[in-house]
Amino acid sequence: MVMTDPISDMLARIRNATMVKKQEVAIPYSKLKEAIAEIMKEEGYIKNYRILNEGVKKSLLLYLKYDAAGESVIRGLKRISTPGRRVYVKSKNLKPVLGGLGTGIVSTSRGIKTVKQCIKEKIGGEYICQIW
Repeated sequence: MVMTDPISDMLARIRNATMVKKQEVAIPYSKLKEAIAEIMKEEGYIKNYRILNEGVKKSLLLYLKYDAAGESVIRGLKRISTPGRRVYVKSKNLKPVLGGLGTGIVSTSRGIKTVKQCIKEKIGGEYICQIW
């Protein structure tokens, strides 16, 4: 099976795992996914992540985070730019996700950054996804 959009697959796996209250979710590894996982960790959406080497294939293991009531910290995930329709944004057109309650992830020439970092550093790029 050829996967056309690995980032959408990653977001779907996280969404499905949080719905059934899994503690962790394994995702096929890529540097882009690792960068997204790093931002999710920094922003407090996941506890941690680990890179697993299983022979030839590497995978990314995300440790999901739940609040005291057992609800997932991640309320929603939305893919913005897709392989069929790339979405590029200039820094002046970026706005905080849900008034600053969510996080937008942008792929810039200086690496993967949050919308807040892009606004501060005045750089744009490909708008990958939103998490809230």
